[in-house]
Amino acid sequence: MKIDVLLLTHDLRQMPALARAAEALGFDGLWTAETQSDPFLPLVLAAEHSRTMNLGTSIAVTFPRSPATLAYLAWDLARLSNGRFILGLGTQVRAHNERRFGAAWAKPVRKMRETIEAIRAIWDNWQNDVPLNYQGEFFKLNLMPPFFSSGPLPTPPPPIYIAALNENMLRLAGSHCDGVHLHALHTVKYMREFALPHIEEGFKRGGKRRADFSVSTGLFAIPTDSPNAAKQEAYVRQQISFYMSTPAYRVVADLHGWNELAFRLSKMARRGEWEQMPDQISDEIMAEMAVTGTWADLPGIIRAKYGDLLDRVSYYLPFVPGAEDEGWQATIAGFKRNA
Repeated sequence: MKIDVLLLTHDLRQMPALARAAEALGFDGLWTAETQSDPFLPLVLAAEHSRTMNLGTSIAVTFPRSPATLAYLAWDLARLSNGRFILGLGTQVRAHNERRFGAAWAKPVRKMRETIEAIRAIWDNWQNDVPLNYQGEFFKLNLMPPFFSSGPLPTPPPPIYIAALNENMLRLAGSHCDGVHLHALHTVKYMREFALPHIEEGFKRGGKRRADFSVSTGLFAIPTDSPNAAKQEAYVRQQISFYMSTPAYRVVADLHGWNELAFRLSKMARRGEWEQMPDQISDEIMAEMAVTGTWADLPGIIRAKYGDLLDRVSYYLPFVPGAEDEGWQATIAGFKRNA
């Protein structure tokens, strides 16, 4: 099990120092999210100022970008990082696509599948000189003059992961991708009884094996020996209450019989009762969705809880170089001992 660092927000001016610090501590990978900034730009700096970490997007919102745009971005980052880049894609929800990005929304699973296929067709042209001829419902690509080809990489093409929560996207991850980003709002029951079975259906369709696939997720981790433990617990309750109020994430609540709570949280969100919503999250739900222990004990707690379900994990915690370095070192060492 690899331990990564997830940057929910970032500042380009801080990326060189942050990348050097993360690699020096021993993180296996660094992920950037598309929240307040573009997720690709900071990885240019991270690639320049690191040597061994994987670097990836978790996630880049797909539909505001064309397959060719994504193909060029990923190829350039793969070349710059000497093959360490992972392209992580996600659909986001309809409202964000249409009202935040101004992007068209239609048949998201099918459009994501075509995007992945089109990207790989472009890469096949660049890497193996295979003529570009991708014909789909959303994309018809057949023009790639030599002047516009990025040419072959000295490494294999980048792996592609997608964010997936519900069954059709999980199957697509299994059939078409090298890995999956599962949302932090999950439980072991959800993984065992829902996510992994649907991913395995995808493996059968795509002729793939679990051994060649990576399951990655962020974890709501609460280090009890951190001076910020109380704040972190409050933050986790707030995050769980927010995501449980959102219909797109209802599958986890349905699986556990928390439907009444999910609907109540949705009503509270519509009324703007954000400060009261975390109080609705019980200790039982926290035990299912969060991991709690000292920095040093968390790796063992995570292994005991998840077993072989996960390949890469990150903590839903801010990473600030120089802040709690001893805690991060202790947790990273715990993962490395049984890597």
